[in-house]
Amino acid sequence: MTAGVPRVAVVGANGHGRWHRRVIAPLHAAGRLRLVALVDVRPLEEDPAAPVPDGTAVHADHREMLRAARPDVVVVCTPPHTHLPIALDVLAAGADLLLEKPPVLSTAEHRELAAALAATGRVCQVGFQALGSAALTELTDAVRAGRLGAVTRIATVAAWQRSDAYYARAPWAGRRTLHGRPVLDGALANPLAHAVMQCLAVAEAAGSGPVEPVRIEVERYRVRPIEVDDTATLRVSSRSGPPIVAAVTLAGEDFVAGEVVVTGTAGRAVLEYPTDRLLLPGDAGPREVPGRRGLLENLLDHREDPAVALIAPLARTAPFTAVLGAVTAAPEPTPLGGDLVTAVGAGADRVLTVRGVNRLLRLAADEGALLSELGVPWAVAPHRADLTGAGGTATHCN
Repeated sequence: MTAGVPRVAVVGANGHGRWHRRVIAPLHAAGRLRLVALVDVRPLEEDPAAPVPDGTAVHADHREMLRAARPDVVVVCTPPHTHLPIALDVLAAGADLLLEKPPVLSTAEHRELAAALAATGRVCQVGFQALGSAALTELTDAVRAGRLGAVTRIATVAAWQRSDAYYARAPWAGRRTLHGRPVLDGALANPLAHAVMQCLAVAEAAGSGPVEPVRIEVERYRVRPIEVDDTATLRVSSRSGPPIVAAVTLAGEDFVAGEVVVTGTAGRAVLEYPTDRLLLPGDAGPREVPGRRGLLENLLDHREDPAVALIAPLARTAPFTAVLGAVTAAPEPTPLGGDLVTAVGAGADRVLTVRGVNRLLRLAADEGALLSELGVPWAVAPHRADLTGAGGTATHCN
């Protein structure tokens, strides 16, 4: 049992950090927590929905903040390649973590962070907020209850658009590495990471426990002069449970919010994970399932009563980190151009789209196939990572 009102700080208070500040604001007002510090290397951005309470300190360095504010919980919302060193400092200072996704960028980093959690006795919740969806819980309950029969395939398809401004948002945007460290700001690793993680959560329910990948295959493409993928197909084969296929793009012709499609011997289910709309066998149509649980509130509940399970503990994200390892080891994304790519708009609002990509990605999801297996003329052979042994050792081949 944790006594007193938890003292909370946010490291990376601008950009997406403003979303966390908006979550914190009503909790602070209700007395559930006390926001004691905000940290960012840039001047603090004002946000009417996230007012800075009186007495909240503002710092430019997280170590200085940890010494001065002595928070109980720290939200870390900084570029992915900075997560591990900041997280280790937070744990050493005696605070619990809400760490944005992706939590770390390799299995080695995952193990280092897990060891630090064990050594300090602190806890880490990872910012896969879609895992708190009541719709996801209803879907996994249906899978465990056998409403779909034996699950034979899990797939996700998403088609978003990103403008030139998106890739100019930060020095690490669109980069594979920065200052010698992995960044992986690609479709699979960052904006559409939730799609992959939702599939892994369903696979937990369909299998016999946590997903243990034994082979990861990935094809990566790009329509811009960036270092990471904006279009990709991915397949994860696990030790137990059905295969997972992700077919995603940031250069879509039409918007597809993000669907998780679960196919079984007795039926099919579709979860539109950003909107919590769910279609189960027997339903007349998709329906919204309200009731998302917030990750920060869940972390506070866990601190008060450890019997309350964390929604997204670090251990649950290990298979996702294995996927990132395969993406890191994969060759540079294959560039797409010519009459295959169309530009719409101008200046910072310009977006690039791939002709026919929505149809192809949906076909990949429906067939459980990679683009190269569908006879797509511009597709390339996948990069394959075979994971061997209990330690997760990987051997890579193309």
